Amino acid sequence: MARVKTGKTAHKRHKKVLKLAKGFRGARSKLFRPANQFVMKSLKYAYIGRKLRKRDFRKLWITRINAATRANGLSYSKFMNGLKLAGIDMNRKVLSEMAIYDKEGFAQLVETAKQKLNA
Repeated sequence: MARVKTGKTAHKRHKKVLKLAKGFRGARSKLFRPANQFVMKSLKYAYIGRKLRKRDFRKLWITRINAATRANGLSYSKFMNGLKLAGIDMNRKVLSEMAIYDKEGFAQLVETAKQKLNA
């Protein structure tokens, strides 16, 4: 059986890794082994970052909603409970956008939540 040489596939793999390492400093963008190590690490960080981004945005939305509801005389948790009791099913992203750009509409939502909490 003939010996299989991996010249073409190895070259292709090296090119792929070095392309991903473009923009890295020093040997990390020029030499295959350090580039490969750092590309693997950077891909791991990218994966983790995609998960963290979702958490960060949710935290941001909650903070914005909390600030807006407190300005209208209600806490975040009571506001969300009031919306649930009222049967208003809006996600936090939309609520935070309303809190910023549609203050009157958001104030009406807060009033609705207050009424449902008191009823």
